[in-house]
Amino acid sequence: MTDALQPILARIPLFADKTDLRITELSGGITNRNYKITAGDDAYVLRVGGNDTNLLGIDRQVEYGCTLAASRVDVAPEPVAFLEPEGYLVTRFIAGVGIPAETIGAEGNIRRVVEAIKRYHAVDRFPGSFSPFRVVESYLPISQKYKAPLPKNMDWFLATASEIERAMLRDPFTPTPCHNDLLNGNFIDDGRAIRILDWEYGGMGDRFFDLGNFSAQHEFTVEQDEILLREYFGSVTKSGYARLKLMKIMSDMREAMWAMVQAGVSKLDFDYVGYGQKYFDRVQAAASDARYQGVLAEF
Repeated sequence: MTDALQPILARIPLFADKTDLRITELSGGITNRNYKITAGDDAYVLRVGGNDTNLLGIDRQVEYGCTLAASRVDVAPEPVAFLEPEGYLVTRFIAGVGIPAETIGAEGNIRRVVEAIKRYHAVDRFPGSFSPFRVVESYLPISQKYKAPLPKNMDWFLATASEIERAMLRDPFTPTPCHNDLLNGNFIDDGRAIRILDWEYGGMGDRFFDLGNFSAQHEFTVEQDEILLREYFGSVTKSGYARLKLMKIMSDMREAMWAMVQAGVSKLDFDYVGYGQKYFDRVQAAASDARYQGVLAEF
């Protein structure tokens, strides 16, 4: 793999004349391949995008811009090189530790994550835009084209998404710089603050999707959701809680449809079908719950 990377490294001035580079592939990604590159005392990460990631709605120029903007408020790793047209991205390596999924929901950890989220939410602007509703719509024809195993009741899922969007439009949001992919593996504790990786879905969107996505990906309880809202807003309101609950459903629906696209196009060895089914099941359970209609009525 090192030999295959040489043509890429030769195009990056930072590495082009180095003969002592140490390269290690980083594990854990389910879209791209990432490599730690050590040059003397300095370490970097090279992101090589997966095949056909444009079908996932990823714009590498937007990713670079969001990463750069978030790095300026000390949240994202600093980009040091960006290769076009492929969109290969090199950032400084952040030394630190991950936060285990089973402990990230502790009140102190929620507080620290919210501190990071609020820093980039306060940035003036990100390039690009993000809507979970438009993403779900755009993933459908791609999934169908590649004959992904969509649920037989796919019409019900689409109708549910439309129902949620109509409800939320009764209380329009102000677009905010968002990350939109707050998976557990994207958090690093550098000993001083929580840093956030992988800004490929970043863009201007609804801050409640970031909050709902963070909550959904870590399966927060009602009590943890209340901590999350209190840390972010200072208090918990009925409308705020309702918006969070609905965005948790949309986070799961986006994740399920993302998996259907990946099942058709990705060449990585990963069970995208099983991964997607887990999220379809979660959407169906949440939207079939007796409390769901009450949540919709809060808008």
